[in-house]
Amino acid sequence: RCSVDNRVTRVAWLNRSSILYAGNDKWCLDPRVVLLANTNTQYSILIKDVDVYDEGPYTCSVQTDNHPKTARVHLIVQVSPKIIEISSDVSINEGGNVSLTCIATGRPDPTITWRHISPKAVGFISEDEYLEITGITREQSGEYECSASNDVAAPVVQRVKVTVNYPPYISDAKSTGVPVGQKGILLCEASAVPSAEFQWYKDDKRLAEGQKGLKVENKAFFSRLTFFNVSEQDYGNYTCVASNQLGNTNASMILYGE
Repeated sequence: RCSVDNRVTRVAWLNRSSILYAGNDKWCLDPRVVLLANTNTQYSILIKDVDVYDEGPYTCSVQTDNHPKTARVHLIVQVSPKIIEISSDVSINEGGNVSLTCIATGRPDPTITWRHISPKAVGFISEDEYLEITGITREQSGEYECSASNDVAAPVVQRVKVTVNYPPYISDAKSTGVPVGQKGILLCEASAVPSAEFQWYKDDKRLAEGQKGLKVENKAFFSRLTFFNVSEQDYGNYTCVASNQLGNTNASMILYGE
């Protein structure tokens, strides 16, 4: 917008050295540039759908009876942040190294931050495009969020899932006392990624699913061995074996009479 008065005889808007409008006559071919007002008080143009290529100096040139005058304004184009590249989801064995990348564009240049989406995580873990994790542990698995912000618009965020694989660890395996004729349960709980596969043994003999009087129920994080009608022959030492492709572990427990 350029303020004028009745002494002005000629007016024009220029972008650098190119004439956009001279009076009411349009000189540029860009359909986004239109004349808003050419009155005794103002001479203004409108640029629709502004992009970064429109940034730069604009000059309002006016001619009076005495001498020409110019007024210059510099257009600064701001662009909201946009994440254009981010790492894919990662699966890695415990103890390995992870490198995550998040590239974003915007004007001004956006600030990139990484944070671990976890109840135990505190604040940002990186204020850079790159996040390096060395010797990763199972506690560091989960989603990592990249945020790009530059105060032009709300920050944009994207997440990367990091899966940390580790061998089974049996967290609970207790001996149980059950009277003859009652229902008895032995429980074996194990954490592992990928999930553990379970097997049960009595002494050195593997117990098969569907064996008379027994039921083996395997879930992602536990296995339950159920005796529907405990007999004297059922008492003894039982071993739970949990395994995945990274290793195996076992725990022994006793079913005894009460």
